[in-house]
Amino acid sequence: MADLDTYLKVHDEVANALKEGIPVVALESTIISHGMPYPQNLECAEKLCAIIRDVGCVPALVAVDGGKLHVGVGGDLLEKLASKSDEVLKVSRRDIPVVLAKGKTGATTVSGTLIACHLAGIKVFVTGGIGGVHRGFEESFDISADIEDLAVIDVAVVSAGVKAILDLEKTLEVLETKGVPVVGYGTDELPAFYTRSSGLKLVARADTPEEVADMMKAKWTLNLQGSILVVNPIPLENEAEAGEINSAIAAGLNEAKLAGVKGKDLTPFVLSYVANHTSNLSLKANLALVENNARVGADIARAYGA
Repeated sequence: MADLDTYLKVHDEVANALKEGIPVVALESTIISHGMPYPQNLECAEKLCAIIRDVGCVPALVAVDGGKLHVGVGGDLLEKLASKSDEVLKVSRRDIPVVLAKGKTGATTVSGTLIACHLAGIKVFVTGGIGGVHRGFEESFDISADIEDLAVIDVAVVSAGVKAILDLEKTLEVLETKGVPVVGYGTDELPAFYTRSSGLKLVARADTPEEVADMMKAKWTLNLQGSILVVNPIPLENEAEAGEINSAIAAGLNEAKLAGVKGKDLTPFVLSYVANHTSNLSLKANLALVENNARVGADIARAYGA
């Protein structure tokens, strides 16, 4: 029977940080491979790592390659993920064993990255936006695996809310049902990813990293399993124009339906459509919000400790 080291590679810098009590912040790789074009995605990954280091934490980008789930990525593998010189698969819980067994390269989603955090012992994870309930769920029954893993893995996840192409209200309701606290960081409303407000009220708010750290300690000390989702609004100066973004999303979803795009291919298809039809307004907003999330996530990791 293979042991964990057969499939899990925690890179030296990350392993040493965890051993020495230096806070570590995980990063997903799907936002790099499937959420942004090259070379902006490579520049984004490097910038996120620099932001996290500046706060005194160690970044841990997660990906799959060569039969290993890598916690800590750089160099040639980061370039491969960004440029997609070889096929880069989108990897969630369902896909991890298949991609590992076949020795393929994969970029982890929120779900896949949460699993890596659990295996490595990382307590803070930064992303752009989480997956959730898709629009038209009544017909497709399409709910992201992110929801299930948020419900059972003890990690604080910092995002700019739910991906804007999804049904925000239904996603918030499912998170509540699953017992996942959704905490507004400096806000009482669920951010709408590219914009600061969705009009959906939250029941919890934190205004400092220390408040979030206290919530993490209270939840997990009582063995209340699952994540805390910290929703951090995009900075005001980087907020996209809501009407333009929403029109592009609606058109992109319609194009996807006509083309028969669904499942894990839907999100990258619509995000690409929105970027191409908003003069890359959405890309600029995406870059700004994930950098902001990295700063907040690193502050929370420092407040919580290793």
